[in-house]
Amino acid sequence: MKKPVHNKKNLKPFRKKLRKNLTPAEAFLWKQLQDRKLEGRKFRRQHSIENFIADFYCAEEKLIIELDGQVHMNAAAEEKDLKRTAILNGLGYKVIRFENKMVFDSLSSVLQEIKDNFRNK
Repeated sequence: MKKPVHNKKNLKPFRKKLRKNLTPAEAFLWKQLQDRKLEGRKFRRQHSIENFIADFYCAEEKLIIELDGQVHMNAAAEEKDLKRTAILNGLGYKVIRFENKMVFDSLSSVLQEIKDNFRNK
């Protein structure tokens, strides 16, 4: 039997906690992504793949969206993020990242970049 990759049971409590405690930027972007509002694509919040929990995930596009706040703005966190992205890319997923500030200051640009990364246009 194939080992599960998505939403492993051991990560469920963490996913649930993260969904209940979205950052302001995550909540703001979620309003634009939920209910298939962006080009009819279904996005999930706090979806786990392997042992990683993605901020947003679109299965149809194999697209992961990560929002980075202050906690990601140091060398150690950036290196960890690069390794995580490389692993996810290796599994066939596309990962795009935005700083939280961009979501508030340039929402239309963020949404356009997400659309530009859709494979199935």
